[in-house]
Amino acid sequence: MDYKLSLNVQCPLELLEVCPSYKQTPLVEISPLNNIRLFVKDETSRMGLGSFKALGGIYAVAKFLLEQWQEENGSQLPVQRLTDPQVRSWSNKFTFVCASAGNHGIAVAKGAELFNANCRVHIAHSVPASFSEKLTTLGAAVIRSGETYEESMVAAMNDNSKGEVLLADSSWPGYYHLPMLVMEGYTVIAEEMRQVFLRADNWPTHVFLQAGVGGLAASMAFEIRKNWKQQPRIIVVEPNAAPCLFESHKLGRATSVSGPISSMGRLDCKEPSLIAFKLLNELADDFVCVSDDDANTAANFLAQNKVATTPSGAAGLAAIFSNAKLNIAIPDHSACLVIATEGSV
Repeated sequence: MDYKLSLNVQCPLELLEVCPSYKQTPLVEISPLNNIRLFVKDETSRMGLGSFKALGGIYAVAKFLLEQWQEENGSQLPVQRLTDPQVRSWSNKFTFVCASAGNHGIAVAKGAELFNANCRVHIAHSVPASFSEKLTTLGAAVIRSGETYEESMVAAMNDNSKGEVLLADSSWPGYYHLPMLVMEGYTVIAEEMRQVFLRADNWPTHVFLQAGVGGLAASMAFEIRKNWKQQPRIIVVEPNAAPCLFESHKLGRATSVSGPISSMGRLDCKEPSLIAFKLLNELADDFVCVSDDDANTAANFLAQNKVATTPSGAAGLAAIFSNAKLNIAIPDHSACLVIATEGSV
């Protein structure tokens, strides 16, 4: 790969300073679980969009517009001017296109709405109607394309007859920059957690990161390895039905998989992001897969503890519940961290 894999959390933090909807999401500790401390980063209300994806899609739209302005005008545009009438009028010539299992599309649509650009989102027929309705409310055009995320991605990639901007949260040979911006936005989550753990001088020993194409898991792993004072064991968690990172790690190269549809809909991705896989293959300690039933059980447990999420959002906890059969060593008095990535659908 001839692309430098580097993320800088200060870039999205600078942009978020002028975003009125930005505030840190809660990091809560749930009562000890079988002699294990459990921390939950609650992304269920992130920026009013109900998912961590808000950080990636909105930031990537804004950063793209700033880069395009500089390219076209030869001068840097201050972040604060993105909402000026003149700049908003200029931004309206851009149409962002993406495929989504739900939340990425909502984030891109929100970014387009904020800065007066246009947006088209391709979603598979299996994506719940609630996501389609949210997208429409944000002004995006919604197109049902194919039966799977991968088929909707192909449709989005081909949707460029008028110079549309493909803003994917996955990557492949020759397509790296915009997915890296999406991942750079996600690093804010790890930085927020670092600040909390640093103040308390109380760090997790294990971090469980759920993965679809792998963008969130890779950005968390990158930021943890780069900036956290104490280093945990990092475990990547996927559905049994979509073990693309698990199989890629086993083979030592990015590979696609096949399988049934999982109830972990936002993680049901059969092909990994190339840049996410490269980072995770270097930085993660373990790759495991959990069942839909285990993820449902974990979501119910979190709901009982006032974190309302989905099986996708609870997949990391599902791996903790299944640690014995997954051969994950979690000694007594360990401190485990999971991310509840989205609100209940």
